[in-house]
This record gives sequence, structure tokens and C-alpha cells, in this order.
Amino acid sequence: MKIIGDKNIPFLENRIKGADLIQLPASAIDREAVVNADALIVRTRTRCDATLLENSKVKVIATATIGTDHIDTSWCAANGIAVKNAPGCNAPGVALYVWSNLLRNGFDLRNSNLGVIGCGHVGGIVAQWGERLGAKVLACDPPRKEIGLTDREYLPLQEVLSKSDAITLHTPLTRTGKYPTFHLIDKESIKNLKPESIFINAARGEVADTEALVTAIENGTIRHSIIDTWEGEPDIDNKLISLTDTATCHIAGYSVEGKQRATRMALESVAEVLGLQVDLDGLQGAYREPDILTPKLILEHYNPMPMTEALKAAPASFETLRNAYSLHNEIL
Repeated sequence: MKIIGDKNIPFLENRIKGADLIQLPASAIDREAVVNADALIVRTRTRCDATLLENSKVKVIATATIGTDHIDTSWCAANGIAVKNAPGCNAPGVALYVWSNLLRNGFDLRNSNLGVIGCGHVGGIVAQWGERLGAKVLACDPPRKEIGLTDREYLPLQEVLSKSDAITLHTPLTRTGKYPTFHLIDKESIKNLKPESIFINAARGEVADTEALVTAIENGTIRHSIIDTWEGEPDIDNKLISLTDTATCHIAGYSVEGKQRATRMALESVAEVLGLQVDLDGLQGAYREPDILTPKLILEHYNPMPMTEALKAAPASFETLRNAYSLHNEIL
């Protein structure tokens, strides 16, 4: 069997038995490369659709990411290709990113409200950490509310925006369905933001409209902006990056443990579909809530400023900086 893997997915080497693993840069994972492959292990940079996959032997795509918006899941299903993602793999890393930035930008744990938009794997941990640290958390997640989940109270978007001193986005990117998230934060919804609020996007760039964010930052509606995911990556908006307090290149979840989880889940998916054996030794398992969680510990574990300085100095190096990023550790 032949498996094509993105060379920037770590911990893959020598772990698959009974198959040849060929690791390529995302730019080289093209139609010619995959035509005789049985499986793909990819990241968000590989668009998996008919253009890439038609008439190929591919039976399974395992993405070492939470999101699947880079995969045409409907086409894959219609053509017998299983699609597997890694839900929750990087959630603790993103929570660390969010809370480090909140604390560095003056979020008052005792007297401020945190609005969490999307309370799945990532948003759920962000909210949980906030409550442990003593903050009041306001949650918005219409799909979870609709199915009757009672783990917390879910409020309308407009109410969360208007009552929160900081807003952090953790939704998937969807363009259709009952609750599309494309440009969920736009010129109209931003009118509901509490003045001088903190804004964080570590979800998907297209969940927030770039032009609306620029206007809100310039007029003071957004006091501090923290952006890890951008519209049009890797070609990001120069004006928005110049205005952003923390600017990083889609690395919020790039922790050692998160990468290990993602690789582990991708390997397990490929093994399940193709009937292969894989070596998972040394790869991090499921998230376990840390025994100790303090602002000091959070700040010691992650500092966004070196990456911000590098990206602001050379926005065109977005992809290079992302691929060369030194992984940080989670709070365990």
C-alpha cells in the first residue's frame, strides 16, 4: 500500500506497518502524486476534491486537523472515500493561546465577562479554564442549544457580543445549513460589540469579515485584537495585520502534545480503514484537565510576541513562519 503524508505533520516516520509512507510538502500533493495512493494524511493546505482525487485509488483521507473545510466531504462520500479528522486534538493548545493573550491584554478575571462563540472541543476548554480562573463566561452555540445540551446556558449571539468584555471565536467554518458561520462577525454583528472590547479569532479566518474588523479597530470598538486565523491565508490583509496587537500565523494549536494527538488520530484512522498496524508509542493521548491552572502558569507556558514581531515584519512569510514554528508545551 502507498500513503501520501504532508511532510510538515510530525511524528509520522516509521509508524505504519505494511505500507510505504511518502512525505511531501503540501504544494507537491497533487493529482499525479496521489493517483496511486491508498490514503492521504494532510493538513488544511491540501484541498481534497475532485480535481485532486478523481480516478485515484484513495480510500481514506485523514486530516491532522479539527476542521474539514479543505475537504469536499460530499464528493468524497459519493465516491467511496472515507474522511477522518482529529476533533479536539489541539484544543488545550488553543485554550493556552487564548488565555495567554487575554491575560497579556488586560482582561480582568474578577470583573470582566468572556464571550465564547462556539463551545465544542476548543471553546469548551476555553470556557472551562475561564470559570476555573474566576471569570464569568457567556456562551453562544446555537447547534448545541438546539439539541438540548444543558452543560451550560447558551445565549443569543447579539446578547453575548453586547455583554462581553472579550470575545473569542471557536466555531467551524460553514457556508450552508441552518447556522452558517462564514462572516458570522460582520459589519452588522459588530454593531452589537461592547465598546473597547478584546477580540480573538483562533477559529477560521473567514468567520470574521476583514473589512469589518479593520473598521472596528480603527473606531475603537475593538480595543485589543488577537488574530491567529485570517481570510485568504497565506496572503493576509496588510492593513489588518498592522492594526492587530497579536498577529500569529495559524499556530494557536501548535503544541507538542496537540501535534502528537493529531498524528495519533490520523494514524488510527488510516489503520482502521486500511486494516494496517501502526506504532503509537510516545504519542499523547486524550486531553486531561490540568491539576493546577494559574495566570502565572499560563503566561510562563506561552508568549505570542516573538511570532507577532516576526509576522508583522514580514507578512509575506506567513507560510514559512508557520512551517518553521517551534512547538510549545501544553499545561499538563
